[in-house]
Order: sequence, then structure tokens, then C-alpha cells
Amino acid sequence: MKIIVTGGAGFIASHIVDAYILQGYKVVVVDNLSTGFRKNLNPKAKFYKADIKNLKQLRAIFRKEKPQIVSHHAAIAEVAKSLRDPLHTFATNVGGTVNVLLCSGEAGISRFIFASTGGAIYGEPKKIPVDEHAPTVPLSPYGLSKLLDEECIKYYAAHYGFSYTIFRYTNVYGPRQNPKGEAGVVAIFGGLMKAGKRPIIFGDGTKVRDYLFVSDIVHANKKAILQKGSHLMNLGLGKPVRDREIFDTIAEIVKFRGRPIFKPFRTGEVYKITIDAHRAKKIIGWEPSVMLKEGLYRTLKEL
Repeated sequence: MKIIVTGGAGFIASHIVDAYILQGYKVVVVDNLSTGFRKNLNPKAKFYKADIKNLKQLRAIFRKEKPQIVSHHAAIAEVAKSLRDPLHTFATNVGGTVNVLLCSGEAGISRFIFASTGGAIYGEPKKIPVDEHAPTVPLSPYGLSKLLDEECIKYYAAHYGFSYTIFRYTNVYGPRQNPKGEAGVVAIFGGLMKAGKRPIIFGDGTKVRDYLFVSDIVHANKKAILQKGSHLMNLGLGKPVRDREIFDTIAEIVKFRGRPIFKPFRTGEVYKITIDAHRAKKIIGWEPSVMLKEGLYRTLKEL
């Protein structure tokens, strides 16, 4: 079986590529390397440096490779960047996704796996942990782009006759996360603290997030290959963690003695979110296995 993974040189998808190859699948990676890195590429994967916004280029790849499954992770995944440049975010995340869906349908794929967001798509939920029945009220162009993607997937799946798995990820962290990016607080805080620099907390440290180690994301994506039918599922640990808690835990691990720099809360960011993943347990038998402190140790030793 052949799988095309978009964004396969990036943080999360490169781990998924590794797992698919270990399972014996043929994997083709499509990535423009705007945020991904060649060092993340598995040497056993076939690689195309290509942009999902270029339909002609993408169509040629799909016609040549003839995949059975597509795992779509390529995206602009930064809230702040989407607020500064919403048109670029929509062009990549929505226009690019439609291109991938068109090529997938024309290639006759059987299954489409998509990385959506649980952290940004629900807005400010009335209660947490939030399940898939909660209203979707995104606060940023990034969150809105992912919501639009989900609707496009449902439409093209019905139009072309393939099934889909939509995963709404919470805050994912782990090895290969870029410490110099705008998103990924664990890598950013860890990288700064290891260099003896004080990280910035936007707000007063009480914002709540739900963190999930990348290997648990990989585990769900492996299960999605064999899943029957079309489903949408949250993936999260379901444990509330305040910004100050994540700072203090990382500081303890790397023996950093400084204090954070506090700056005003940023527009577009959710104040409090955790994820209910009971549907994923029911449908694909998925449960998270890596608790936060263990995951932090495993991540920080790689920075």
C-alpha cells in the first residue's frame, strides 16, 4: 500500500512517516520545506519538494505515484501568523487542502486522514474537557481555516467516494518540534531555558492547555489506516495544564532558575481548553499513554 504524506518533513508528520515505513507501507512525502526540515525526512520515503498550493505540480505527483491513502498534515499552524496574514493562511490551509482533495479523488484513493485542531476550533468552550459535540467557534483565521478544511473533506469524500478520518489534535509536543518557531511552547521554553534565556508567557500564567506527546498522535494515525467508515475524533490527554505550570516543570527539568517574562494576552488565543477523547477510544481503541512529565523529559533531552 502506498501513502502520500503532505508536510512529511515537519514535526508531527515526520514521526508518522517513520511509523508507516516501519509498518511496511510505501511512503511518499510532499513538503515545500517552509517549516519542515530535510533532516526530518526518512531516507526510505520518496520525497518531492512541492507546494500544495500548486495544483499542476501536485496533480503530476499524484498521477505518477497513484496512492491508496493520503495523510494531509501540510499547513500553516500558527495562530499569531494567521492573524498577521490571514490570506496566506487561507490560501495554504484551505486552497491547498482543496488541491490535495482534488488530486486524491482523481487518484481514486480509499482513505483521507487529516490533521485538524482541537485547540483552536472550539473557541472558548462553556465547559471542559470539550467533546466533538461542542460548538465550533474559532477565534483565529487558523482555527477557521481548519474548520473550513473539515467541511471540504466531507464534501469531496462524498463526491469521490473515499472515506476519511479527521483528527482534532490538542497541543502536540515532542522531539523535532522547532524551538525557534512561533508555536510549540514546550520546544520554545525548553530551548530558551537551556540557553539561559527567560521565556515569555503571554498573559498572567493562568491560561490552560492540554498537551499530548507526539508518539500518541502517531499511534492514532497508525490505527486510522485500518479504520472503516468516516469519523471525526478529538485527540488529547484531557488534563488541564496552566502556562505557569508548564514553565515551572520545564525549568525544574533543565535546572533553570530564572523567572518568566510576562506580556499581555494575545488576541485570537483561547484562554482555557482541554480535550475529551472518549470517541477515539470507542471508535479506534485509542488512549494516550505518555503522561506530561515523561513526555517533557523525552522532548527536552533532544533539544
